[in-house]
Amino acid sequence: MLILLPTFAWAQFEEWFEPASLRVDYTLTGNDKTTAFALKELIKEPFWSGSKTNLIDNLEFGNYIVKVYEPGTDHLLFSKGYQNLYGEWQTTEEATKVTKTFDESVIVPFPKKQVEVVLYRKDWEGRLIEGMRLTVKPDDYFIRTADNLGLPVYDAWIGNKDITKAVDIVILPEGYTQAEMGKFVKDCDFFVQSLFSYAPYDRYRTSFNVRGVMAPSQESGCTEPGDHIYRNTVMRFSYWTFDSERYCMSTDNRDIRDLAGQVPYDQIYILINSKKYGGGGIYNFYCSSAAGNSYSSDIFIHEFGHGFAGLADEYYDDSTSYGDFYNNDIEPWEPNITTLVDFDAKWKDMMDKKTPIPTPRVKKYDHIIGVFEGGGYEAEGIYSPHTDCLMKTFNGHEFCPVCQRAIERMILYYSE
Repeated sequence: MLILLPTFAWAQFEEWFEPASLRVDYTLTGNDKTTAFALKELIKEPFWSGSKTNLIDNLEFGNYIVKVYEPGTDHLLFSKGYQNLYGEWQTTEEATKVTKTFDESVIVPFPKKQVEVVLYRKDWEGRLIEGMRLTVKPDDYFIRTADNLGLPVYDAWIGNKDITKAVDIVILPEGYTQAEMGKFVKDCDFFVQSLFSYAPYDRYRTSFNVRGVMAPSQESGCTEPGDHIYRNTVMRFSYWTFDSERYCMSTDNRDIRDLAGQVPYDQIYILINSKKYGGGGIYNFYCSSAAGNSYSSDIFIHEFGHGFAGLADEYYDDSTSYGDFYNNDIEPWEPNITTLVDFDAKWKDMMDKKTPIPTPRVKKYDHIIGVFEGGGYEAEGIYSPHTDCLMKTFNGHEFCPVCQRAIERMILYYSE
């Protein structure tokens, strides 16, 4: 039976989907207490780079999930969990005062016949709430074909020509002018060099493809509102996102997705032409980081840990703009933090049975897997697996074993 499962899943893909993508552009409107979904546009993109066998996301990481069903049934054809910028904004103080709208997108394989696409969100208690249900017919003439922008593509690394059995990363340039495209190529090469210098990525070089879309900006650099610096750039990224100086993100979703869709992609990474420390990473949404900072290599990998593997931040100071980010009465979905509500589902199997739970932050336990209080921006009630890790600081320049296992599992999810 186990041997037949991949064959059955591949047959399901061939029956229901074609090797292209359906991009659902939609909006999320609300505040700290309300959320409303609204459709903007359906777009057909030319590539499907996701797996043809791992169609159902059994991890369901993220507070948002998209599912594709056979019409009128509960027969699940495809699912994928994700996060978004709106969900983070809801935890800020601003969300208690104003209502805002954010543009978002999800990508599913393009259907061969009528399907139902359903978008869900998780509430504070972790319950799945239906946000929007769409009946999609593949011959609907309102589904727009994505524009071919005619931009040059740089193949920074091609480890597997079968895009459905690789992690396909697209790198987009923010704040690089046409004259700086050569610098962007060098920064792409540095990204690849950095990626494969960290475990466990170093063991999976042939499981990755990395492509850069050479989209120039009108001006060089990045917007920094706190210093009254504003730049005309292709994706309008800005430091001081959510009033946090080092958080550098963009709400310009459409331009980001239009550029990413020029090539096959599973993950989007934006390199920012700046020396200022900063960036961000959101699971199955996008990652960004400054390419010219002295910590760029570590920043690349830390942010990709968020965007690719769903890893949580393990630091617990007050340097973020978030309010109550986690409900301590339920188990967080991230694989590297726990509230001990359901610790058996996390890294308990990796621990020595003699290690105390919780584990004191003392020298005796500095280099072992434990359950150390502090993580997910909170000093109490949330626990992380190691005294240090790339998801906490850049002191050790490596992921702890728990984070490495989570990354490895995600690589296999895309490449097997």
